[in-house]
Amino acid sequence: MNCKDTFKRFIFIAFLFVSTTLAAQNTVVTGVVTDASTKKPLSFVTVSFTGSTIGTNTNDDGQYSLRSSKPYTQLKITYLSYKDAVVAVTPGKEQVLNIRLFPSAKQLNEVTIQAQKRAKYTNKENPAVELIRKVIANKDKNRPEAYNYVEYKEYDKMQFSLSNLSDKISEKKFFRKYKFIFDNRDSTSYAGKSLLPIYLVEKLSQVYYRKTPEKTKEVLLGEKGVNFGAAVDNEGVGQYFKHLYEKVDIYTNSIYLLGRQFLSPIADSAPTYYKFFITDTITTENNTKLVRLSFTPRNTNDVLFEGDIYITLDGNYAVQQAGLTINKNINVNFVRMMHVDQEFETNPDGRYHLSRSNTYADFGVTAKRKGGLFGIRTITYKNYVVNKSQPDILYAPDINLEDDAVKHRSEQFWAENRLDTLTTAESKVYKNIDSLTHMASFRRTADLVTLLFAGFKGFGKFEVGPASTFYSFNPVEGLRLRVGGRTTVDFSKRWFLETYGAYGFKDEKWKYFFSGTYSLNAKSVYKFPQNFIRASFQRDTKIPGQELQFISEDNILLSFKRGTSDKYLYTDQYKIDYVHELENHLSFNFGGRKWVQTPAGSLYPFVNGPSNIFNNLTTTELSAGIRYAPNEQFYQGKLFRIPIINQYPILSLDFTAGLKNVLSGQYSYQKLRARADKRFYIAPLGFSDVSIEGGRIFGQVPYPLLDIHRANQSYAYVIDSYNLMNFLEFVSDKYASVSIDQHFGGFFFNKVPLLKKLKWRETASFKALYGGLGANNNPTLNSSVYQFPVDNNGAPITYALGNKPYMEASVGVENIFKFVRVDLVKRLSYLNHPDIAPFGVRVKIKFDF
Repeated sequence: MNCKDTFKRFIFIAFLFVSTTLAAQNTVVTGVVTDASTKKPLSFVTVSFTGSTIGTNTNDDGQYSLRSSKPYTQLKITYLSYKDAVVAVTPGKEQVLNIRLFPSAKQLNEVTIQAQKRAKYTNKENPAVELIRKVIANKDKNRPEAYNYVEYKEYDKMQFSLSNLSDKISEKKFFRKYKFIFDNRDSTSYAGKSLLPIYLVEKLSQVYYRKTPEKTKEVLLGEKGVNFGAAVDNEGVGQYFKHLYEKVDIYTNSIYLLGRQFLSPIADSAPTYYKFFITDTITTENNTKLVRLSFTPRNTNDVLFEGDIYITLDGNYAVQQAGLTINKNINVNFVRMMHVDQEFETNPDGRYHLSRSNTYADFGVTAKRKGGLFGIRTITYKNYVVNKSQPDILYAPDINLEDDAVKHRSEQFWAENRLDTLTTAESKVYKNIDSLTHMASFRRTADLVTLLFAGFKGFGKFEVGPASTFYSFNPVEGLRLRVGGRTTVDFSKRWFLETYGAYGFKDEKWKYFFSGTYSLNAKSVYKFPQNFIRASFQRDTKIPGQELQFISEDNILLSFKRGTSDKYLYTDQYKIDYVHELENHLSFNFGGRKWVQTPAGSLYPFVNGPSNIFNNLTTTELSAGIRYAPNEQFYQGKLFRIPIINQYPILSLDFTAGLKNVLSGQYSYQKLRARADKRFYIAPLGFSDVSIEGGRIFGQVPYPLLDIHRANQSYAYVIDSYNLMNFLEFVSDKYASVSIDQHFGGFFFNKVPLLKKLKWRETASFKALYGGLGANNNPTLNSSVYQFPVDNNGAPITYALGNKPYMEASVGVENIFKFVRVDLVKRLSYLNHPDIAPFGVRVKIKFDF
C-alpha cells in the first residue's frame, strides 16, 4: 500500500470518525421556486399543503422540501408582492414540482421616498405584539407540566450524512472498494441535498411525568445504532451529537443548541428582542383557525431565531406549529444552516402537545463549498395520555431494562414499534457500516486515526499509549522516556489493567505504575455509570500545586515552563478506591491511601527546626466524597471522559482523614473540601462559568499536606488554576475562592466589521483566593512543623495568604482560527514576591461551535 493511498484512506476515514426513500404511503414534494420573468430563485417563499399547517420556507437557492403521511392533493405557494399559486400534487408519491411565481398585477405608477415618514417598528398598539403577549401569558397551561400526570412514547432518531459528494468519487480507483457506501444516497429528505448517511442512532422510550412530587421517569425500551468498532466510542459520539442537538421546548425561555442559549420567540422577554408580524391567517381541514406569526431579531447579531409560529385562536393561544431558523449573522463556527420544525397535535381536552420535532443542521468547514456534514434529529411523540395516575413504584430508578436487552432488539421489534419510518438510505446504514468495519483497509486506517486523535495504538486485547507522554523533560529528571498501555474490553468486560514505565536520564531513576480495576456492573470503567473497585501503586514525580484536567503531567507540551520550576517530589502511592455512580448522577467514592513523599530538586531536604532533616514524609489516609451533577453529559475519550458543560450545577463534598501510626502514618488530621460549578447563560451577553470552592484542615500538618493552591507555570491557559501563581507559592489550612470565566460570544466584536468577519469572540476572567494559616501550621510561629522552602539565596518561595486575597484577571480573544484562545493575564496582588510574572500571555486550544 503506497503512501498516497494511505493518505487518501486516512482522510476519508478520519472524516467519518470526526464527524462521526420514505415509505410508500408518504407524500414527498421537492422543487425550486423562481421568478417567472427573471428565472432567478426566490428565497423565504412559503410553501405548504393546502388546508394544513405543514409548510416550509425556500432556502437561499429557492429550494424546498415537504412531506406528509396524509393524502394532501394541493400545494399553496405564497410570497409578498407575488400572486399566490396553487398546484396539484399526487398523494403517496415522491415528486418534483418546480414553480414559477408571477409578480402581483398591482403596480405603483410613482414612488416617492420620504425617509422622515418611514414607519418605525414599535411594540405599542401592535396587534402582533399583543398576540404574542397572550401566547406568553398562556404558556404555563399549554405545557405538559400543566397536567398532574402525563405519559407518552418517544422515538428519537439521529442521523448524520455526508452531503453533496461528487458522483465521480465512487468511480475513482481508490474508492471503488467503498462503492457500496457511496451508492447509498438520499435526495428526498432535504431539498437541494444529496445525503450519504454514515451515522444513525434510534431510541424508543416510554416517558412518565408526575407533577406532585415532580418527577420524570424515562423507561428505555429499545436502542439501536451504527457501530464503528473499537476505534470509535459510539456512545461518546452520540452524547456529543445530542449536546449539539438538544431537545427543543419552545415553551421554555431558553433553547439550547450547539452549546449556546437561544432566546425562545415566546420567552417572557421575547418582545424586547424580537420583531413580530402577522403574515397570514388560515383555517385547517378541521376548521381550526390559526394565525401565522412571523418573527425576526431586532439585532441580527444576537443569538436569536427567525421564523414563524402558528397560534390557535380558541382562547388557549397555543403553538400549533413552529419553524425556527438560526439567523445567519451570529458568530457560529462550521454551521451553514440550522432549522427546527415542530408540529403539535390536539389532546382530547382541546389543548396541544408536541407530536414531532425535526432539527436540521448543515455543517461545513467553509461557507462557499456545498459539501460537508448534514445532521437530522427527529423526535416523534405518540400514545399521549394525560391525568392517568401511576403507582409510586413506577418512578423508582430500578425499572429500566438492562442494556443488553434494549440494545439487542429484533428487527421485528423495530418494525412493530418504530414511531417513524426509515428512508431507504437510512435502512441500509447498519449493514453498510458493519461491512465497512470488517474491511482490513478500514481497520488499518482506523488504527492510525485512533493513534493520532486519541493517542493509543490498539493490539486487540491491549493498547499502547498515550503517545503524548512517550517523551518529555524537566529539571529533575532531564530527558524522560515513557511507555505504557492498558487492556481493552476484548480482554475482559470486568477486569481492566493499566501500567506504564518511565526512566529519567538525569536522576537515573525508574518510575512506574500498576493498577487493576474490577467493574461491578460489567461496564467499561470509563463509562457512565461507573461502579468499580481499583487498586494501584505509583512511583513517580510530582510538582506540588500542579493539578491538570484530562492531561498527563508528563505531556510533552507541559515540559515548557516559565521562571524557575524545579520544586519536585518523588512519591510512592499505594491506593484502593471504590466509585459508584447512580443513574440520577449522584455519585459516591471511598478510598484509602498510603503516601510517601520524598523531596527533590530545590525542595530537598525537609527541615524541621534549625537542624532536623527528614528524607521523606509518610501519611496514611481514608477518604470519602459525594458528588451531584444532574443531567451531566460526557464525551468519552480513550484516556478519560470529558464532561460536556451545560446549564446544570455540579456540587461536590470531599472528606479526608489522616491516620497516625497506621501503616507508618506520621500525622493525624482531617480535611474538608466543598465545591460548586455552574454555567450561567446571560442573553445576549453569552455565558459565564462560575466556580466557588472552600476548604478547611483540622490538625497540625507539614506544608506538603496543606492545601497547596493550584498554580500554573506553563504557557497554556488553565481554566482551573491561577495562571500567574508560581508552584508552591501559597499554602493554606483554610481558604475560599471564586472563579468567573466569561464568554461574550462575539457580542462586541460582531459590531466591528473586520472582527465580525474573523468571527473572533471576547473573553474575560477574574479569580480571587482568600485564605489563611493557623499558628499551629505556620513555621514562623511553630518550629515543630516543616520550614517553608527557600531559594538559593535563602529568600522564601512559599507564603501564607495574608489579609488580602490573591487575585488575577484576564481579557482575551477566542475562536482565532476557530480553535485558539489567547488571554492577556494580569496579576493583581502580591506583586512584591520574587520571581513572579505580573503579566503574561497564555494560550488554550479549544474546539467549539
